[in-house]
Amino acid sequence: MATQTSDLLAAAAPRTVAVVRAVADEQLHLPTPCSDYTVRDLLNHLYQVVVNFQELAAKRNVQWADKPDHLSEGWRDRFEVETRRLVDAWSDPASLAGVSPGMGMPQTVVGGMVLLDLTVHGWDLAAATGQSYRPAPEVVPALHELVEQLAPQARQMGVFAEPVPTDAGLPDLDRLLGLTGRDPAWTASA
Repeated sequence: MATQTSDLLAAAAPRTVAVVRAVADEQLHLPTPCSDYTVRDLLNHLYQVVVNFQELAAKRNVQWADKPDHLSEGWRDRFEVETRRLVDAWSDPASLAGVSPGMGMPQTVVGGMVLLDLTVHGWDLAAATGQSYRPAPEVVPALHELVEQLAPQARQMGVFAEPVPTDAGLPDLDRLLGLTGRDPAWTASA
């Protein structure tokens, strides 16, 4: 039985997997909209997110301090496999029950956080490598609500930058990016 979180992850995941698959080895050194990350750094972070949030779905503690390089032979295939495992992990209704022991937040929020990472970092990687990115339409409205809920604390912790003003007439994704402190018009040459 799927959960709403797993349905949204299942819609978002293939779009991010497609972006990751299209990253060329010669692009790994490029900057990203996440000023502290190159493409390689962001790919490693996203891989760690996908693996750790499988554990968080099972309410197990995870280690964020380790920063291994996951980009060895076959990394694109491994990312896809781990992303499928992520969707499966959050399809168990028990994954959304209660509070995360490691993060101290409702499991529903934790599931939303990984959806946000897949979506926003999918855009980050696409922008950094010159790819187009269109999120699953059903995902972005759910993320707007989550970002508004998490933004004050996320900004205090340095996870989000200050919001970038966006016009109300812009697409939902652009407004979501602005809320997370990203400039939706960012390019590698900017």
